[in-house]
Amino acid sequence: MDIIIGLSATIAILALAVIFGTDVVAAVVFRPVYAEIDDRSLVQVTGRGHYYGDRRLPVVGILGTVLTAVVAVLSLLWGTPFTAAASGLALLLLLVWLTLFARISAPINKQLTKAALADEVPADARALQARWESIIPLRAVLLGLSILLLCGTILLG
Repeated sequence: MDIIIGLSATIAILALAVIFGTDVVAAVVFRPVYAEIDDRSLVQVTGRGHYYGDRRLPVVGILGTVLTAVVAVLSLLWGTPFTAAASGLALLLLLVWLTLFARISAPINKQLTKAALADEVPADARALQARWESIIPLRAVLLGLSILLLCGTILLG
C-alpha cells in the first residue's frame, strides 16, 4: 500500500506543480509586467491568457486534487498518523485554494476573457486585475504548502 500512496502522491505533486508554477510566475513576473502596459494590452494579454488557461489547466488541477484526496483516504486507512494528517491538511489547503479561485479569480477571468475576445476595455480593467492579483501570493503559498505536505507523505510514510 505504501507504493500506491507514494505513487498517488507523486502524480498529485506533479499535477499541482503545474498550477503552482503558474501562480508563482503570475506573482513574480506578470504582476510587474501588467503594471507597465496600457489598459488595452492588459485586457488582451490577461483575457486571452485566461481563455486558454481556464480551458487547459483544469485537467491537471482536478487530477492533483483528486489524487491528493486519494492519498488522504489511503493514508487514513493504511498509512501512518503523520501521512494521514499531512495529506489531509494538503487536501484542506487545496480546497481553500479552490474556494478562492472559484469566488474571486474565476469570475474575473471570465470578465477579462469576454472583454478580450470582444476587443473591449472595461472601465474597471485595472481594478479587476488588482483584485485578481491580490490573492495570487496566497494562492501560491497554499499550493506550495500542499505540495510540501505531499512530499512529506512520501518521505516519512
